[in-house]
Formats: sequence, structure tokens, C-alpha cells
Amino acid sequence: MVPVSAAAVTEAGLEGDRARAGKRALTLIQAEHLPVIATLIDRPVQPDLLRRNLVISGLNLYALRGQHIQLGAAEIKTTGPCAPCSRMEEALGKGGYTAMRGHSGWCARIITPGAVALGDPVLAQTLQDGQ
Repeated sequence: MVPVSAAAVTEAGLEGDRARAGKRALTLIQAEHLPVIATLIDRPVQPDLLRRNLVISGLNLYALRGQHIQLGAAEIKTTGPCAPCSRMEEALGKGGYTAMRGHSGWCARIITPGAVALGDPVLAQTLQDGQ
């Protein structure tokens, strides 16, 4: 994992990532969950250790399941929770996997590719029923 300040979101996820097109093309985690995880493991957490593509803030991803979200020039649709993997024990130490449960973020499908950069607005789009 390499932190970057800007990236292109393609149909298969972040350019240069090994993701594939589909419901797990992009993974997101809320910045607000980082202090919770840190408290649970009793040490600071760097976002790049959590193996998620994007860290966002100011938006409750859990309330937006199945909704469209505008990230910079890209549009995505959340598809479901991104379960923690067994690598969290290695990355965060003992208890890392358990600390991530319920705080590990969401997966998303790419609707419209585009560029994203640090500080870009993250906007939820209100959809009518059936869309």
C-alpha cells in the first residue's frame, strides 16, 4: 500500500491497483473509524495498514449502502461491507482482526471513472426508489 494524493479511478478500481471491475473494484474506510480501531488495539493506526483504497471523512458509509457517491470526478455505488482479512493481525498486531470488525469499510462498484485527489468533495447522491 502506497499513500498518494491523487489517482485515476478506472472501471477496475484505482489505476495501478490489482482490483478487478465489479462489486469490489474499490474499497473505502471512514476516517472517523481510525481512532476507534486505534483505541481497540491500544496504539496509533496508519490508514495504509488497513488495505483500503480510499479514506473518506464526513460521510456515514453505513447509511449509504447501495447508494451512488461522487468522489472527485468519479462516481461509485457502494455494494456492501468490506470484511477484515486475516492480514490485520499481522498489520495491526494481536487483536487487529477483531478491532476491524464493524469498522473495516465498504466495497464499491465504479459507475463513472474519473480522477480523485486528496481533499476532493465526497457527495452522496439521493436516488429515487427503484433506481
